[in-house]
Amino acid sequence: MTLILHGYRYSVYVRIARLVLAEKGVAYERVEVNPFAGEIPAAYLALHPFGRVPALVHDGFGLYETGAIVRYIDRAFPGPALQPADTRRLARMDQIMGVVDAYAYWPLVRQVFVHDVVRPHIGTAGDPVELEKGLASSAKVLDALEALAASDKWLTGPDLSLADLHLGAMIAYFVQSRRGLELLGMRPRLTAWWERMAQRPGLAATDPGLPS
Repeated sequence: MTLILHGYRYSVYVRIARLVLAEKGVAYERVEVNPFAGEIPAAYLALHPFGRVPALVHDGFGLYETGAIVRYIDRAFPGPALQPADTRRLARMDQIMGVVDAYAYWPLVRQVFVHDVVRPHIGTAGDPVELEKGLASSAKVLDALEALAASDKWLTGPDLSLADLHLGAMIAYFVQSRRGLELLGMRPRLTAWWERMAQRPGLAATDPGLPS
């Protein structure tokens, strides 16, 4: 069995796929592909014609789009099931993942994390206007996720699901901003969930650090 994950180490979506692989206990190879570094290799564009990351190849079967990749991993490999059997919990998982992609990624990662954490780290000033926009949008999406989160241990119920890993990869970046952490702390369900999520071994194992 050959399983290869292609992607950029700092990509939150690559980390989502890596978190799922860690939870399933699946061994894999990694091939670094930086979609921001000039011309993308033709071999990678053959796997992913849009040049984004990640892409997965399993015994010659190629797949791109994170949602498809993580669902495939969960179905194709043994280990704990990461999709609820209950129809409504499964629908909630899909809803949360959709909300995270459509409304959370840009403000939490591209605005708050990048402008309040990454840029200062590499010695480039963040854009305060973008940061403030990100914080405002983050508050709205965190309110929506707080309302959707189950009262159980995890976002969709008593068992870990793909929704937890999808959001977890983004929150791991977001809370590196002091202001991001403060916003999360105002939502009790998400705060309790993050305290549990932060203890998952896979989160530490997939931590890419900050760009140099």
